[in-house]
Amino acid sequence: MGEIKQAAKSVEKADRALTHKAAAHRDEPIVKATGFLAEIGDQPQLVATSLGTVVIGLVARRPDMIRGGVRMFAAHAAATFVKSAIKSSIDRTRPEKAIEDGKARFETGDSDDHEQTSFPSGHTAGAVAVARAAARDIDGAGAPAALVTGVVAAAQPLNGKHYLSDLVVGAAVGWIAEALVSAVFDRVAPVIENAATETLPLLDAPARG
Repeated sequence: MGEIKQAAKSVEKADRALTHKAAAHRDEPIVKATGFLAEIGDQPQLVATSLGTVVIGLVARRPDMIRGGVRMFAAHAAATFVKSAIKSSIDRTRPEKAIEDGKARFETGDSDDHEQTSFPSGHTAGAVAVARAAARDIDGAGAPAALVTGVVAAAQPLNGKHYLSDLVVGAAVGWIAEALVSAVFDRVAPVIENAATETLPLLDAPARG
């Protein structure tokens, strides 16, 4: 048990050192710009993207986009629920705060101070969940969604918002949440779509140019 604990401490130390090094230039304009762009991974933006996809699908008569948007919204909601549960039970000082104060916490706790909720990365969890959901239904969405997700995740340690391990766990949360949602969604969606097609046949008709 002692060896496992020692190994965990070594990993945490390396994680902290690498992240603090990555955040060394966080005040430079170009780095701050990446942080601004990465806000696309925040909750309101991802919700708006998901619902916007549904609206576009309805207007364009694209069942794949309607289905994709609903899946994106559900996957994001699931990922948000899980990451919030973890954040509410673990306190971890954000890198920027730890660098400034020279002190860092990483322990069980229920602090609602934003500076103590680094673990895991909610931006990464939400972005991964939404990206994977979009790729399942919408042709051509996979590569752009993956690229955006990469930018969102990479910007976090550079701007001192999250540790590398926060990203790893956040990505795992998003991946698993989306997989679970899709397992249910793929059973329920066909039934709902068939009923909707009978009621609103226009949804099943391709848009005319």
